Amino acid sequence: MVLPFIYRAIGSKHLPTSNISFVHLDSHPDLLIPVNMPADTVFDKEALFSELSIENWIMPAVYAGHFSQVIWLHPIWAQQIEEGTHHFLVGKDTSTTTIRVTSTDNYFLSDGLYVPADQLENEKSLHLSVRLVNPSRPSGNWEESHPLPSAKRLKLTEASAANATVASSSKDDEFFLAPNLADLEMKGLEKIGIIHEKTAGVQDPSASCSFGNHTCQTTELVKDILQVLQKGSAFVLDIDLDFFSVKNPFKEIYTQEEYKILQELYSFKKPNSSSSEEDLLDCVENRIHQLEDLEAAFADLMKNLLHLVCSLKNRMGGTPDYEMVHQAGLTCDYSEIPHHVSTEKEIEGLIQSVKHLLRNLPKPTLVTIARSSLDDYCPAEQVDLIQEKVLNVLRSIYDTLDVHLEYLEISYPPGPDSSSTA
Repeated sequence: MVLPFIYRAIGSKHLPTSNISFVHLDSHPDLLIPVNMPADTVFDKEALFSELSIENWIMPAVYAGHFSQVIWLHPIWAQQIEEGTHHFLVGKDTSTTTIRVTSTDNYFLSDGLYVPADQLENEKSLHLSVRLVNPSRPSGNWEESHPLPSAKRLKLTEASAANATVASSSKDDEFFLAPNLADLEMKGLEKIGIIHEKTAGVQDPSASCSFGNHTCQTTELVKDILQVLQKGSAFVLDIDLDFFSVKNPFKEIYTQEEYKILQELYSFKKPNSSSSEEDLLDCVENRIHQLEDLEAAFADLMKNLLHLVCSLKNRMGGTPDYEMVHQAGLTCDYSEIPHHVSTEKEIEGLIQSVKHLLRNLPKPTLVTIARSSLDDYCPAEQVDLIQEKVLNVLRSIYDTLDVHLEYLEISYPPGPDSSSTA
């Protein structure tokens, strides 16, 4: 989880306190919310960090007023949230005092996080863009001699154009490249200067594409991202290495039969597109009761879980970790979390796409990287290769980097929530 590093940058005034644009490359949205956390916890930094986990750290920062625009860039195998642009409110539920949203996407409904707007207070408006990044086809150094066309380039103020610094942390585990903030030479970040200008020899993204279908798609993606970044006062780039190759660790913990039982137990009945507000509230209420009953069931070992419990006990030779079983069930309700161990060719294709993309975006104020390997989301046998490729891309685009490999400096006990700082 990289949020502590972002807060550090805010505290040192290298990032503004509000209206930050957050670009998130990941196989997981990480946009859930700690279900029972009081909303006011966001105003107590240490208490907040102790409540957060790898899947729910972004939205509390939205409620705190720091992030106003979030762009989730995902690979083809990650489909948890509907593609496109989502505008909704994030606020304090007046009935429970917890953080809730007005989005009706199944991603939020399945966790019981939806409430109508009139039930929120201290609400913040969020612009969420969900965009697919397709891998580039192998083409040697083609991209070096054919830069991606872009007519409207964002230029930064002199302050924000300081040498790029990479902060690396772990989403939940071990690696966060954190910037040496003193080297950013920024004394309070000015608003990003948005200058629309025609660059000599550069085509308009809306013009017809001439370099193949992938470049057309990438050009449109760049155009969409630039439009969002114009709304913000600063730009944070966050790269999770499982964007390039990802595993569903629960599929290695449980057999196919056990996993199927979990899917049946945690199945989520999605509302139809014409559902009324009353229908949505009923859907959320039923889902909350279902999850509460399942959590209690695992705690009390109710008889309807006998088959699963017996299978786990026989195979593992002891009492299973039922809290972990419950967490696994939460990942396979209306859709499974992604599982796609990429080939080296697929990884390279995504690396080249990210390189195309970043070359045509403004320089971020802060770059964070999560390894996600201790929790087995990014394959342990691939994480170092992917990390080096990503750093090479950042060096090729931003030149001088101050890179902190925090996971090498601090030793954390293994576990789903261990993380590093810089």
